[in-house]
Amino acid sequence: MSYDLAVWEGERPADDKLAGRIFNDLYDRYLDGETHEPASERISAHVAALLQRWCDITEDSEETSPWPAGPLIDSARGPLMYFGMSWNMAEEASAYAAGLAELMGLVCFDVQENRLRP
Repeated sequence: MSYDLAVWEGERPADDKLAGRIFNDLYDRYLDGETHEPASERISAHVAALLQRWCDITEDSEETSPWPAGPLIDSARGPLMYFGMSWNMAEEASAYAAGLAELMGLVCFDVQENRLRP
């Protein structure tokens, strides 16, 4: 089981309800659809920054990575990244990922809580 976040390009939604609808639309279009568009440049940069902090699980010989599946870039399509992290590192990793998204002008959405992350 993992703790999941979504990060996407776009304007920050006005509230959590709208963010949930946007997330569902993006998920249906980019992750559940037939097309396999590569991650956008900004989403790829977000992934690269996360991997600077913690290595990809596919390269983790010391078992310190919070990413339970890899390669992490496979969690991204087009302007959306939907990724999990191990529960034992979820608090630290999700705070870092959300803060990084904000710095990069991306939207971060907590899928479990159905709320925007600051």
